[in-house]
Amino acid sequence: MAKIQVVDSKEETRIPFLRGILTRSLSEAGLSFEEAYTVAAHIRQELGDTATVSTDELRQRVADHLKKNGLNNIAEAYTGKGVTEAEIRIRGAEGEVAPFSRSQHLACLESCGLTGEQANGIAEAVIQRLRELGQPEVTSARLGRMTYDLLQAHLGPAVAKRFLVWIDHTHSGRPLLLLIGGATGTGKSTIATEVAHRLGIVRTQSTDLLREVMRMLIPKRLLPVLHRSSFAAWQALRVKKSAGTKSDPDSVIPAGYLWQAELLAVPCEAVIRRALRERVSLILEGIHVHPSLVERIGNTEDAIVVPVMLSVLKQKQLRQHLSGRGLEAPGRKAQNQLANFDAIWGLQTFLLSEADRAGVPILVNEDKEKTTNQVMTTIIDTLTKRFSGTPEGVFGPADA
Repeated sequence: MAKIQVVDSKEETRIPFLRGILTRSLSEAGLSFEEAYTVAAHIRQELGDTATVSTDELRQRVADHLKKNGLNNIAEAYTGKGVTEAEIRIRGAEGEVAPFSRSQHLACLESCGLTGEQANGIAEAVIQRLRELGQPEVTSARLGRMTYDLLQAHLGPAVAKRFLVWIDHTHSGRPLLLLIGGATGTGKSTIATEVAHRLGIVRTQSTDLLREVMRMLIPKRLLPVLHRSSFAAWQALRVKKSAGTKSDPDSVIPAGYLWQAELLAVPCEAVIRRALRERVSLILEGIHVHPSLVERIGNTEDAIVVPVMLSVLKQKQLRQHLSGRGLEAPGRKAQNQLANFDAIWGLQTFLLSEADRAGVPILVNEDKEKTTNQVMTTIIDTLTKRFSGTPEGVFGPADA
């Protein structure tokens, strides 16, 4: 095809027709890159061997094509008669104004346990509704109510209520304390990182790191149980056999772990209490996060405490997790963990039994995104038990 010149008589300019430029303009009007490129390619094909085209004629061709395909709102935004996504402003409760952020909106939706696909679908519907309003500025309350209504319409009242409960929590200022326990290789740190990213939690703490600090302070000869892996801590119990400690693995492995977990409970409690005192959210993860830790921290009326226990219920999969840890972080001594697989498996069995006894949710970690969503849902379920509000109470009147 011959090159086409786009002529702007007002500006007295003449530039080549470029699909890339039209694609960018359509993207700014609200189309995805793929959709925008498809439209730009169609317009180029439609122009054929035309030598020149005015900017007004080109704009009209594009607008007609968009309207023909039911994209009236995009056509209005493209021709300057509507509101583009980049032009939308959100006014907060205190009067502050900020540009609408699709990424922040997606993060909020994913915080309610939505999958990436579900969140993207709702976000797109919200953006389309905002464009249809034709107003460059809306309040955060109206944006919230709009999202709630679209969730109810597309995904049902249960999902919409999860969003309502989460927004109410974000308004409350109450800190969230998420306790992630689980045996070696169950993916605690990975899930903790994913959840922290989604919820915007900046304070996370690993019990392994706390143990390393204690090891620096207390020599091995004074407290040998602290200097062993959790699944091998029982080996330091030999000095207590006279006190009735049994030698069978099903008994000594949990006994060694509990001894070490009791020692780690002190710094864990200190970290938690500081977060509560400063009213900041915290994720504490590690094998030493025993269900009894919730009882130790006592009264947390002003905080939301959510304990979960991760698990991998297939031995082959847990072995693969342990092998992968060796590739990702050679210092974690994966070979030693694989050599002690039976002890790790036995300790997981004990931890799951303890979690079940204490009523702590047990999440099977087979897929990172699925497990992260399950953690989000567990948090919302905990919040729901303390929620008695209404959409009007959270967002204000429906027509505000």
